[in-house]
Amino acid sequence: MRRLAALVLVLGTSAPALAQADASKRRLLAGAGAVATTGAAADSAPKEEAAPGFLPLPSKLIAEAGGTSGAEVAGPDTPRGAVVAYLRASRARSWAEAAHYLDLADVPEAERAAAGPMLARRLKIVLDQKLWIDTSSLSPLPGGEPEDGLPDEVDRVGAIEADGTSYEINLWKREPEPGKFVWQFTPGTLRRLEPLYEAYGWGALGDRIPDWLTGTRVGNVAAWQWIGLVLLAAIAYGLSFSVNWTFYRVLRFITRRTHTTLDDVVIDAAYRPVRGMMALLLFIVGSVVLHLSIPARQGVMRLAGLIWIALVAWALVRLVDGLLHTITRRMVEQGRSESLATLAVMRRTLKALVIFLAVLAALQNWGVNVSSLLAGLGIVGIAVSLAAQKTIENVFGGIVLSADQPVRVGDFCRFGDKEGTIEDIGLRSTRVRTLDRTVISVPNAEFSTVQIENFNVRDKIRLRTVLNLRYETTPDQLRFLLTNLRELLLAHPKVDPEGLRVRFIAFGAASLDVEVLAYVQSRDFNEFAAIREDILLRVMDLVGAAGTGFAFPSQTLYLRRDAGNDEEARTRAESQVRDWRSRGTLPFPEIPPERATELRGTLDYPPRGSGEAPPPKPVEEG
Repeated sequence: MRRLAALVLVLGTSAPALAQADASKRRLLAGAGAVATTGAAADSAPKEEAAPGFLPLPSKLIAEAGGTSGAEVAGPDTPRGAVVAYLRASRARSWAEAAHYLDLADVPEAERAAAGPMLARRLKIVLDQKLWIDTSSLSPLPGGEPEDGLPDEVDRVGAIEADGTSYEINLWKREPEPGKFVWQFTPGTLRRLEPLYEAYGWGALGDRIPDWLTGTRVGNVAAWQWIGLVLLAAIAYGLSFSVNWTFYRVLRFITRRTHTTLDDVVIDAAYRPVRGMMALLLFIVGSVVLHLSIPARQGVMRLAGLIWIALVAWALVRLVDGLLHTITRRMVEQGRSESLATLAVMRRTLKALVIFLAVLAALQNWGVNVSSLLAGLGIVGIAVSLAAQKTIENVFGGIVLSADQPVRVGDFCRFGDKEGTIEDIGLRSTRVRTLDRTVISVPNAEFSTVQIENFNVRDKIRLRTVLNLRYETTPDQLRFLLTNLRELLLAHPKVDPEGLRVRFIAFGAASLDVEVLAYVQSRDFNEFAAIREDILLRVMDLVGAAGTGFAFPSQTLYLRRDAGNDEEARTRAESQVRDWRSRGTLPFPEIPPERATELRGTLDYPPRGSGEAPPPKPVEEG
């Protein structure tokens, strides 16, 4: 914080003096003939012999710059060695040493000590931003590149575009001392430096930054640029938050007055990703004023591209979630819950597709050849599909289950020899909670091929039982019982009158068999169990009222005369049947329709005074 405060104080108090010094430097270059000449022709013209004193870069300085020693690279008598030495001296902030590799023949000798370091520094700033030199492409020969189309002893480093003009950056070979040759940046290159620095230099702010902020570098980025990046990120985020929040409120005010909810879903899904995109755009635009070097700019743009891809993918995933959530809610409201599992699979598939495309875009941004990658993935996909045949079968089985909907999550079903409640239908397997409260994971390929019995979709539940009556039961007793059983079922409010059946069906080994069949109007098994219990208890009462009983499923050895059937009850039953005969209303083979209509709903349910609670109400599905 102290250094930052000092920086602000220096910028505020020394601005006039620095401006005057900058003007003096411009006059110095102008007096030396600083004219923007293009091409290499000016460099090939005869020049005054440069003043002596251009010596190779010391090995000690090379080591301090973090590079290799002079013995490991070509010396300054080659284009490559000279540029390497200049760059190492520049990175070490040794501008006086870097000036040894500039031909200052156009600068008066008295002014070279001041102009040389300044020109070396400005040349490095311009090269960092517009021409990142690949030293391996430069000639390692003392005579330079012989086939570059340039005059002898002149080598081309590169070219920089500015204001529609191409400015050549060249080297040429000089002999500052007898027998000692060195390659230097040509005077023509230095004359072109003034317009280049005006276009690509750090500007007035950069020239006024203290040297400790410009000299400290991490990853080709100066300390002041790192500070600027952090401040720029904070400013960009704050501006994007304010602007995006304002637009969001305005758009929400508009969308609340529309009849569709699609616009609300889109705005909610895009709110946070768009805020990130806006902050990223502001950061990229603002980074221009920091004059980052070419590698730093490339790194920033590559990182920004990855962040942009991630933000777009995030927005699409949020949009998929929002749209499918809205569709799911509408289907539940409309009672169309059979497609919910399909929507769940669709949501996972779309998310996986978005992530896959985002990964491909990120790899393309990183420089990976996606076309070759996809071609390779196609070949690998064939091999993987053969190896993962079962897995693919399970995936398609899951799609079939989601589309055909034989069962849904929460349904109780029987599949094969197992029963349970469906807990989840995934892409690979279906999880079932059994009656023992264990969980079975069934592969979808297997689950979709077995016979599935879904108990939740039935509209009513069948009640069937067989009454085994004693052989002592007389035909009239049996007729009395059958009639009363039919009247019981017709009078019960929870029994469907269509399809009920009470019939004497067989003479069993130890009993007279009567089949009772009815359909209970309930979809909830707990309610059905309560209704079945009530009906069976009433059946027991009717069997007793008919004066008979249930037979034992075994042979009986009589050692004494038993009491037999209830004679009084038998007399009443037979008397009732004789009365039906005498009046011609014997209810066989069927109870007359008018009698069935009269009986319908007359039986109390549940029984009055039984103390039993009424059965639970059916559970609505969905």
